[in-house]
Amino acid sequence: MAMASTAGKTSRGMTREEKKVIFASSLGTVFEWYDFYLYGSLAAFIGATFFSSAPEATRNIFALLAFAAGFLVRPFGALLFGRIGDLVGRKYTFLVTMTIMGLSTFLVGLLPGYASWGIAAPVILIILRMLQGLALGGEYGGAATYVAEHAPDDRRGYYTSWIQTTATLGLFLSLIVILIVQASMSKETYAAWGWRVPFLVSFLLLGISLWIRLSLSESPTFQRMKDEGKGSKAPLTEAFGQWKNAKIALLALLGLTAGQAVVWYNGQFYALFFLQNVLKVEAQSVNIMIAIALAIGSIFFVVFGWLSDKIGRKPIIMAGLALAIVCTFPLFRALTWAANPALATAQQNTRATVTAAPGDCKFQFNPVGTAKFTTSCDIATSFLTKNSVPYDVVSTAAPGTAASVKIGNETVESYDATAAGDQAKAKDAAFAKAVYTALRDGGYPLKRAAAKVPDQKLEAFIAANPELKLDAAAIRAGDKATVPTDQAIKDKLLTADEAAGAPEVTVYTVPGGGPFAMFADPAAVNWPMTIAILFILVVFVTMVYGPIAAILVEMFPTRIRYTGMSLPYHIGNGWFGGLLPATVFALSAYKGDIYYGLWYPVVIAAMSLIIGMIFIRDTLGTDLHTKQ
Repeated sequence: MAMASTAGKTSRGMTREEKKVIFASSLGTVFEWYDFYLYGSLAAFIGATFFSSAPEATRNIFALLAFAAGFLVRPFGALLFGRIGDLVGRKYTFLVTMTIMGLSTFLVGLLPGYASWGIAAPVILIILRMLQGLALGGEYGGAATYVAEHAPDDRRGYYTSWIQTTATLGLFLSLIVILIVQASMSKETYAAWGWRVPFLVSFLLLGISLWIRLSLSESPTFQRMKDEGKGSKAPLTEAFGQWKNAKIALLALLGLTAGQAVVWYNGQFYALFFLQNVLKVEAQSVNIMIAIALAIGSIFFVVFGWLSDKIGRKPIIMAGLALAIVCTFPLFRALTWAANPALATAQQNTRATVTAAPGDCKFQFNPVGTAKFTTSCDIATSFLTKNSVPYDVVSTAAPGTAASVKIGNETVESYDATAAGDQAKAKDAAFAKAVYTALRDGGYPLKRAAAKVPDQKLEAFIAANPELKLDAAAIRAGDKATVPTDQAIKDKLLTADEAAGAPEVTVYTVPGGGPFAMFADPAAVNWPMTIAILFILVVFVTMVYGPIAAILVEMFPTRIRYTGMSLPYHIGNGWFGGLLPATVFALSAYKGDIYYGLWYPVVIAAMSLIIGMIFIRDTLGTDLHTKQ
């Protein structure tokens, strides 16, 4: 690939028109990423609203995979809109993609949940996510190509780096809007319907973006090529049907974008998921910490884009991959100690052992979240995974016997859900309570919520919880409320038979008698250290992502640039990156180690580092006007 030297060239200042191009392209792309990442930030609420029929243990994976559905179709959006962009033009193509993205996001905010529409609700949700993915597949390539074709050769890394900030700024904007909405209402109201407000705001952002972008002119490089009649008549065939161009796309995918993608999603989105769902840090605190790290670190997208105009694109991207490979495991372990030291200490001191019969433990890599764990071993390991407890499996139990969980000096017998039949729910409650009690005794940070107990079940509740040393008379004299029987049945406090025809039910509040939950003590969270670790992860992201647009647009000729660069970018980011959260979470669940899944981004980044170092040539100095 011939490189044109930049040596001896004098950099000029950015013109008013170039500033407008960068601002309009970047602002519109920020809003598109805002739309796209709202789903990821609100996955817990979306899971509860649209996947309420699924077992609680699988909702996280369900929600993450619906999130990933948008990523899976991104390459198809790249093909569809990349072809249109190379045939019709850059400007009008990304106006269409923006409209599709904005309307799809707005409709998510209006879509009723599973309780109202049944299975139609999650189906429509996934369709809207796929439309978002198609739109984003066409947006990024158009914006990056459009800015690059306006930039002088010796400042293209700096100019396009502003586009690279948009994904992070879109995530940052989504977190800020979420925090503002959360602060304006109670937690109950937010969980009920308030989480929809950020989706509805996207309609306003869509209007602003369209108004700004309509004032732009077509890319001068594309317009010149079109006027000269040198445009491609079949961009897809030319880009991927001819080996000389297909080879470039393949190397761009395996040597650049796959590694860049896993570093990006690991350092930003999975870090958010890890803090909230694995380390059990309160969601609002997680959003604030991520937002601070992004606010501090985002300038480095531009710094490394600018630096790539001086020393090249490849050295910076390869260095970022190498640092991410070496530092991923130490940083996530440090994150555990900073954000939830009690959990880190307990994991270090108390490891569970699951003893099961041979063949009772199944392979639990469950990326689609549909498997129902029924064997005694799978029930035990699934429970431990959900609560971030490391464990070892020993297959020494006699065939036909139930698995057992040993935590410290306590041993709890699991159960087979199929054999339990109608008693499965009761056995599950007893198993969970016994394991939680053992974990609490082993030093795990657990809290127990208050219990709501109807008068008809009070004596049985006291008998079932002797460790609480409850007194019926004291409870009856304490906090209580009179609740209509229908409401009590709806809240599953008792059954109609237990109510025995009574129109109202007296419900007592028993502090510390409800379900257990693992948590991160807010007072023990080391905010400065957590933010510092997140900032380092963001810096790695900026190293691999800041120069990526420049090197991609410089690898392909003008006539197929939109199509050629979009596909490897969106396969890398849509498939390798988009599937990262669900893959990492599922691998960690399979192994019984919250860090095990991190091998996925490390291995993919290592692949790109090796291929990139050997086969990718730096593109610094490429003249886009002559590269047709």
